Amino acid sequence: MIKMKVDYNISCLYILDIRKNMIIKQDHLIDSVHSALQYISYYHSPDFISAMVSAYERETNQSAKNAISQILINSKMCALGKRPICQDTGIVNVFVEVGMDIQWESELTLEEMINEGVRRAYNEPDNRLRASIVSDPLFSRKNTQDNTPAVIHTKLVKGNKLDITVAAKGGGSENKSKFTVLNPDDNLTDWVLKTIPTMGAGWCPPGMIGIGVGGTAEKAMLMAKSALMDPIDINQIKDKSDPTEIESLRINLFNKINALGIGAQGLGGLTTVLDVKIQDYPTHAASLPVAMIPNCAATRHVHFTLDGSGVAELPEVDLSLYPDLEMDVSKYTKVDLNNLTQSQMAVSYTHLTLPTSDLV
Repeated sequence: MIKMKVDYNISCLYILDIRKNMIIKQDHLIDSVHSALQYISYYHSPDFISAMVSAYERETNQSAKNAISQILINSKMCALGKRPICQDTGIVNVFVEVGMDIQWESELTLEEMINEGVRRAYNEPDNRLRASIVSDPLFSRKNTQDNTPAVIHTKLVKGNKLDITVAAKGGGSENKSKFTVLNPDDNLTDWVLKTIPTMGAGWCPPGMIGIGVGGTAEKAMLMAKSALMDPIDINQIKDKSDPTEIESLRINLFNKINALGIGAQGLGGLTTVLDVKIQDYPTHAASLPVAMIPNCAATRHVHFTLDGSGVAELPEVDLSLYPDLEMDVSKYTKVDLNNLTQSQMAVSYTHLTLPTSDLV
């Protein structure tokens, strides 16, 4: 009897200890979302930087090369100064995977905690971010002043952790989102190559293209957006000796989209997309839903995990990834944006313009 009692107590203590590690505290989630949004406002992910450096090195079109150079220089300046990569600091998208064994220590709901993190991030005194969200979108379109609410996608999964991907999606690229329902025997590649040119350069390439295929209309759109959160790995896929059918399709689309010659910021050249991502899902036999969403050169997202031990630790930034680039301002013409003339607008693409310093 004594042995059984001891074993039982040990088991209970063990279970209680595990359960303690499953507790997610309200402040930990709020602070993590806050930190993540500040982080992505001024840090590009290393895979994006590396892909842009490769694009710069192989670019032969001088206008496009200049544009890529400016993006990289701007990115490094933002990382050093901790200031936003783009003035459009985006609508917040959050993908949450909630472990079913998690316990919460919170007075707020999951959405309320995330939105409080957004609120604090966008009103951060040391790096205030532009609030772009308007309520009552059809009529008054009143700015919410703190960039809430975020668009939150929640999924229950096995386990005792909270996995979160936080992204800030700019309006230019989001406005170029496309959706269609193809016939089952239609060619996806044909539709993509016909549609990409209609997007122009308003989505600020080079960036990524996320494609969702299957499911229903809303599932396809969600997959397209989710695909943009994956790391850039097209070169690794190209090196594989036995790519899957989806991977082969990605490579084919990557090559053909870049062959269109849209290029960096629409200036022509070799690189329009840095990667093409595809997610698929079973669908009705009568249809083929397809969604396509681009990500701009201000690609901003980060993933973190909460396990009850505290606020998320975000990745260290390696500034050595950036090439040693400088802008020769003597080659550029300053213009007054309030008095821009047709002749100034007609300047050759090989001589890009910069605004006067007092208008920046």
